[in-house]
Amino acid sequence: MPEYKYRDLKPTPEAEEVYRRWLRFLNDEFTKHKEPKLRNELVRDTLHQLLFARPHGGKLNFQLTTELPFNCVELSLDPANITLEPEYYGDIDEQKYAERKPLIYLWQMFDRSPLALNHWLGFRLRCVLGSHIFKSLGKNVKMFHGIEFSFGYNLTIEDNCTIHKYVMLDDRGEIIVRNGTSISDYASVYSHAHHPINSQDIDNRRVEVGPRARITYHASVMAGVNVGEDAILGAMAVATRDIGPGSISGGVPAKEIKKKSDVRGEGWESDGGK
Repeated sequence: MPEYKYRDLKPTPEAEEVYRRWLRFLNDEFTKHKEPKLRNELVRDTLHQLLFARPHGGKLNFQLTTELPFNCVELSLDPANITLEPEYYGDIDEQKYAERKPLIYLWQMFDRSPLALNHWLGFRLRCVLGSHIFKSLGKNVKMFHGIEFSFGYNLTIEDNCTIHKYVMLDDRGEIIVRNGTSISDYASVYSHAHHPINSQDIDNRRVEVGPRARITYHASVMAGVNVGEDAILGAMAVATRDIGPGSISGGVPAKEIKKKSDVRGEGWESDGGK
């Protein structure tokens, strides 16, 4: 079978220069300012320009009923005026999350903006934000649009990983995505579980994926499960126990189908992943 590698694409030189200046500005500001209040203001001002194509400013008229919907939108561009789902979780570290919340909100709103499908810019912006949000972020990481995570501060993504669109990385416990791992569209990795009777009884369990593992389309890795080196979890599979190194597993619950060593040199049909 032919081998198709990612192509190296670039915008025009003029656009690349503008994009890189903006990314440097954001990175510098988030590096200098860790206080939630200052980060909130920076994100508010950025979102005004991204979504309204104008700077933030001017007084809102709260008296006119006809302007209330616009006022709600404008107020909601400030992270101080909104709540995100993880803030409701009882096991949150409020101080760590408060520092990261503005950046998480910028990530989510960028992904809902007209710029979200500019992949060249999106890959780099998410890495800038991830370097300030995650426990650790490696080099040469590609993250597509629509990715969700819980707290962010319990998430490690090592070098050369690819996280495709609409992946869920639930890092309430801890998730480590090892070097060279790929997680395909709509896949989920969980690190917490609920008691079957008392849903407020939460068990946080660490998860490791890889190195060089592949979690394919719509597959799920449940809390406390590790996916071994060079392993594949097939499309729609649910891993409820560890997946061994070099294993190709599928089904609900996932079971080993083959070892990679069994198919080297054979023709191999698509497993439904990237």
